[in-house]
Amino acid sequence: MQEALDDAGIKAGDVSYINAHATATPVGDISECKAIAKVFDGALDQLQISATKSMTGHLLGAAGAVESIVCIKAIEQNIIPPTINLSEPDPEIDPRLNFTPHTALNKEVTIALNNTFGFGGHTSTTVFRKM
Repeated sequence: MQEALDDAGIKAGDVSYINAHATATPVGDISECKAIAKVFDGALDQLQISATKSMTGHLLGAAGAVESIVCIKAIEQNIIPPTINLSEPDPEIDPRLNFTPHTALNKEVTIALNNTFGFGGHTSTTVFRKM
């Protein structure tokens, strides 16, 4: 995520929304949340996160494309999609992270990140910005 921000010339505090990879696996979700907390440490109060796989399931090879469209639509419509069925985050996850539970949130989105992680360490973070 930090490399993607650096490549895009964007500061962590400028990001409005992250579509997390979030496959609901304890190891993966906790690791991703720790990385988000580290990269966005000083900007967590304004950052919204959601896991759209909670609504679509894991689309495997199509996940990155579909979730990129979600980020683009979030910017276009200023809506953070929800993480459905999230009642109680894992206690190992930083409580400062805002997961947008149950209901979409109307909020201006100027920059969104999409995390896509694959088997064997294939990872990418795509940055989208309002034009």
